[in-house]
Amino acid sequence: MRRKLGLIFLLFLIGSDLLVGGRVLTSGRADDTGQELAARLGVFTRAFQLIRQDYVDPEKTEAKGLVHAAIKQMLVKLDPHSIYLDANDFQDSQEENKGEVTGIGIVVSALNGFITIVSSVEDAPASKAGLMAGDQILAINGVKVERKTVEDIAPLLRGGPGTVVNLNVFRPSTKANWDVSVTRQIYKVTTVREAHLLESSIAGSSKIGYLRITEFNQPTAVELGERVDELLNQGMRALVVDLRYNPGGLLQSAIDTCGVFLPPKTMVVYTEGRDPSTHQEYFTDPRSKQRDSFPLVVLVNSESASASEIVAGAMKDWRRAIIVGETTFGKGLVQGQFPLPDGSGMRLTVSRYYTPAHETIQEKGVEPDILSILSREDERALLIRRRGAFSSTAEKEQVLHAHDSQLERAVDALKGLLVYSG
Repeated sequence: MRRKLGLIFLLFLIGSDLLVGGRVLTSGRADDTGQELAARLGVFTRAFQLIRQDYVDPEKTEAKGLVHAAIKQMLVKLDPHSIYLDANDFQDSQEENKGEVTGIGIVVSALNGFITIVSSVEDAPASKAGLMAGDQILAINGVKVERKTVEDIAPLLRGGPGTVVNLNVFRPSTKANWDVSVTRQIYKVTTVREAHLLESSIAGSSKIGYLRITEFNQPTAVELGERVDELLNQGMRALVVDLRYNPGGLLQSAIDTCGVFLPPKTMVVYTEGRDPSTHQEYFTDPRSKQRDSFPLVVLVNSESASASEIVAGAMKDWRRAIIVGETTFGKGLVQGQFPLPDGSGMRLTVSRYYTPAHETIQEKGVEPDILSILSREDERALLIRRRGAFSSTAEKEQVLHAHDSQLERAVDALKGLLVYSG
């Protein structure tokens, strides 16, 4: 009976594969002939049949697990950004883009064999517990996770509101190792933060505004427009937009963010891919609100990526802002998010981003107009200050009085523009 079911499933797979292969061929994007493609797919289905039929441990040959494992490995072969998402992770990614998510609030990546925190969402449980970018997670609930993939550890981090996850963490910068318990919560991702007029000790008599964007999700552009209008009502004459450590987010959010500063119907970015249909040009909304063209600086660093680079590139190419800081990360690949029939999904790289001046972002990044690099000590102080959690009174005093030379360069540039413009 088991062999009969396996044969039926095999025939189903072959039929499905040939159907997909036929569609690929008729789209004009296949590298193999139909006969060659059928032969290659036949190799896969034969291997699948043998594993299901003869592998010593039948508990490991469940069809769903094998198919998902095959999809994962196909995507791993392509690039680091094309990934498989099981049904829970796919749902989580949809929720995060809407600005609300359940969890502890970290983004992790497998770097050099270690599960490393890439970013820690402010005001989320992990950040409040003192976790920050660069920390390595060595164990989750007593399970060692060295050499594990992000997909392997995702179920260990996932859980409902009010449940606790126990982490063993190592911080390479200080060689500290400790255990921490973090309670999962529903938290709101507020992406536009610290919108205020800079103190006279920094800006002098100039009314220079400051705000930072932590990532780009659906509410970001609306929040940004509201904060900018509030600052203008307070007499703001110039603005610093801080995109440092912003890992990116939604493409449409980046375009709408540019619409706060650029005229309606202005090109922000375009894409080119393998298929001619992937050539897409993206413009600011023709109905976007017009504001006075006040002087603007965009702050970036090597951790500003993806959607952050789209915004910085557009601002630079249209000479709408001075870019201050470091060359950005250089992630200019477009991931399409594709649902699969069983509720899981894929993020698949489908094209590359190009700025309005036809500059590629991928691996090149956006170069600043004014180069400014923070010392390691000042960078650490900036991250701790943003986190808002201090290990001691002495650390708090040290961090609060640390210099932000990049912000100082940005303010100097704006003061010069204000003097020039009269």
